[in-house]
Amino acid sequence: MSIRPENLSILHYPADSLRAKAAPIERVTDEVRSVVGRMVDLMYNAEGIGLAAPQVGVSWRLFVLDVPPTEDDERSIHAEPPTATPGPMAFINPRIEKYIGPPIRGEEGCLSLPEIRGEVLRPPEVIVRALDAHGEEFTFHAAGLLARCIQHENDHLDGVLIMDRFTQVSRLKTRGAIRELERAVRFR
Repeated sequence: MSIRPENLSILHYPADSLRAKAAPIERVTDEVRSVVGRMVDLMYNAEGIGLAAPQVGVSWRLFVLDVPPTEDDERSIHAEPPTATPGPMAFINPRIEKYIGPPIRGEEGCLSLPEIRGEVLRPPEVIVRALDAHGEEFTFHAAGLLARCIQHENDHLDGVLIMDRFTQVSRLKTRGAIRELERAVRFR
């Protein structure tokens, strides 16, 4: 099956592809690189910092992200471990090798769950191994918002959404908004 990147768009919950486990990419090809480019464009247009292939209806183990440095910490790109990226990055067939530190609370949103935000507990650092857009393997140690973003996008590859990880309070607060998304699809 050939994918036409120009036809891809961000899907909203409860789209079926958001709940499916994505398949590994066997080879990094021009088609994969075209999808990566389109995903980066879609992510920027939606003012997001991460986007996984299942969010655009492609069942591949792939996500892109671009976490900018915070205004008060321009050195976050060069920190060890970094908390921001120097630009967009592709993670193909990612595997989180290690979670570091006890989980901490942080607010998260998702481009596939518009206007729904809630608290999620996640470890503050991760080490991930993946292929880049050229098919080269790399290992990446990340902290802070960058580590949270990697974990969030990696969850998408297994059909896990933030609402599955919300704290009890956030689940209760967002229950009505999630039901509205479900209802909107049923009445189309």
